[in-house]
Amino acid sequence: MDGILAQIDLSFVLWAIVIGFGLGVAAWLYFLPTTVARARRHPQATAILILNIFLGWTFLGWVAALVWAFTVPRQAAADRA
Repeated sequence: MDGILAQIDLSFVLWAIVIGFGLGVAAWLYFLPTTVARARRHPQATAILILNIFLGWTFLGWVAALVWAFTVPRQAAADRA
């Protein structure tokens, strides 16, 4: 009886680890546009975060936030020239 309970407990723990890891990867991918914007010090990173939170669940909203995170604002582009 102890062997069966030990296998059930181990199986539960392994599934909990796999599901937790999967949820962590999914959250990282979901907030990737925000992470990129913050890393690049985008002046509208907060707006990108808001777009990501409210429309990131749609593929179009997520792609729009990611593209926006990679854009260079006009003022920053003019300063570099």
